[in-house]
Amino acid sequence: MLFNSVSFLIFFPIVVLIYFFIPQRVKYLWLLGASYFFYMSWNPRYALLILASTVTTWGSALLLSKCGKWFTRHPQRAEKWCLAGCAALNLGILFFFKYYVFTVESIEKLFSLMGVSVKVPVVDVLLPVGISFYTFQALGYIIDVYRREIPAEKNLLRYALFISFFPQLVAGPIERSKNLMYQIYQPHVFDFQRVKDGLLLMGWGFFQKLVIADRIAILVNDVYGNYHVYSGLQILLATMLFAFQIYCDFAGYSDIAIGAARVMGFTLTKNFKSPYFATTVSDFWRSWHISLTTWFRDYVYIPLGGNRCGKWKKYRNLLLTFAVSGLWHGAGWNFVVWGALNGLYQAAGDLTLPVRTRLQQRLHIRTQCGSYRLLQGIITFGLVDFTWLFFRAESFTTALRMLWHGINNIGLFSFFNPDTLLGIQTMALSEKNFFVMLLGLAVLLLVDYKKKQNVDFKGTLARQNIWFRWLVYYGLIFVVLIFGIYGPEYDASTFIYFQF
Repeated sequence: MLFNSVSFLIFFPIVVLIYFFIPQRVKYLWLLGASYFFYMSWNPRYALLILASTVTTWGSALLLSKCGKWFTRHPQRAEKWCLAGCAALNLGILFFFKYYVFTVESIEKLFSLMGVSVKVPVVDVLLPVGISFYTFQALGYIIDVYRREIPAEKNLLRYALFISFFPQLVAGPIERSKNLMYQIYQPHVFDFQRVKDGLLLMGWGFFQKLVIADRIAILVNDVYGNYHVYSGLQILLATMLFAFQIYCDFAGYSDIAIGAARVMGFTLTKNFKSPYFATTVSDFWRSWHISLTTWFRDYVYIPLGGNRCGKWKKYRNLLLTFAVSGLWHGAGWNFVVWGALNGLYQAAGDLTLPVRTRLQQRLHIRTQCGSYRLLQGIITFGLVDFTWLFFRAESFTTALRMLWHGINNIGLFSFFNPDTLLGIQTMALSEKNFFVMLLGLAVLLLVDYKKKQNVDFKGTLARQNIWFRWLVYYGLIFVVLIFGIYGPEYDASTFIYFQF
C-alpha cells in the first residue's frame, strides 16, 4: 500500500478515527493489526518474515536479560553468543532475500575472469519491501539491550508494534527503541493542533513526491534508460536532477511518515536537514538519511574503533562503514562504489585539511563570508552529485559507460546555444512540465534555505490570521491535486527507497 495511492487515503483516516475512539488499553493492538494489514497489502507472505525477525529479537533480548542468572560462570560469553546468534539469523534472512543472487553472480564473474566456468544454483526470490529497514531496527534494539542501554521488552505485542509501526515500516526513519518504544505506552488523545500540524507535514511530503520527484523521474528515467542517444550535457543535467528526485522522493516519504505518526501522537526521528545546503561532504551526511547514518555510526563505525585508533585506521573504518552502507542500499557493485566514494571524500577532506588551511592563510582567503560558503556548497553538491550517477545507474558497468559516453559527447560549447538548451528541457518533459518542475524546485530550495537558518515555519504560520493559514492549507492541497503526477497514464509511482 503506497502512501500516494487511493487505498492509503482510505486506510489512514479509518485507522486514525478508530484509534482515537477506542480505549487506551487496546490502542496498541489496533495499531499492530493495522500495521500488519498495511504490510500484508503487498504480499501476505511478507508477514512471516517480519514476524520471524520480531520473535527472534524479542526472545533473544529476554534471554540476554537472564544470562546473568542462568549462566553464572560465564555470563558475558553467553550474552555474546546470544547476540551473535540473533544477529546471524536476522542478517542471514536479509542476505538470502537481498544478496544471494548478487553473491552468486559475483562469484561466477570472478571465476570467469580466471578462465573457470562455475555455475551456482540461483533461487529466484522476490525482495520483501522494507526488509532492510525493519531488520536494522530490530538489530538496533537487541544491541541496545546487550549494551544495557534499555531493558528488554516483556510484552511481545508491544514490541511487535515497535518493529511494524506502519508509518515508518517500509522506508524509515529507522527508529531506536529509546525513542519509539516508550511512546507506545504513553496515552494518546486527540489534539486538534497536533493533528493539523501532522496533516500539513504530510501535505508537504506529498508535494515533494508528486509534484517534484515524480515529474523529475520522467526525465531521469528516459535519459538513464537511453543514455547513448543523449549528449554529455544532457546526462549531466539528468544526474543533477536525480539528486533532487531522490531527495524529494525520500524526504517526501519521511515527511509523510513523520506527519502520519504525529497525527496519532507519535514523534519520529527527523531524517533530513537541508542536505543540499551542506558545505562539506561530512556535513551532507549529518543532514541526509540521519536515522541510517547514525545507525551505522553507533553500531558499525564506533565498534570498529571510530576515530580513536589512529588516523589511518580511522580512514579504514570510515571507508568500510560507507562501503557497507552502500551495500545496504542495494545488491550491486555500483552501490558499493557509491558508498565508498562518499567515505573517500571525507577521508580526503580530513587528510588535506592542514594543507588547505595553510593555503587559505597564505592567499588571505576569507572563510567566514557568504561567497566562500557558496563556493563550498557548490563543490560539495558537485562531489555528491557525481556519486549519484553510480547510485542511479543500473550497474557499475553501465555507470562507467555513461561516464565515457558523456565525456566524449559533452557538447560544452553548445551549452550557450539557445536551441540546445531548448532541446535539453524537452528531453522527456513538455515545456509546461519543465516549468512546473523548476518552480517546484525553487520552492523546495527556498524552504530548505529558511530551515537551514532555523526558521520555524510552523510557528510563523501559527502567528498569521486564520484566513491566511487556511489559504496556505488549501493552496497546498490544490497544488498537489492539480500539478501532481498521477492519472490514467501514470501508475502510482513507488518510492525509491522501497527497494532497499
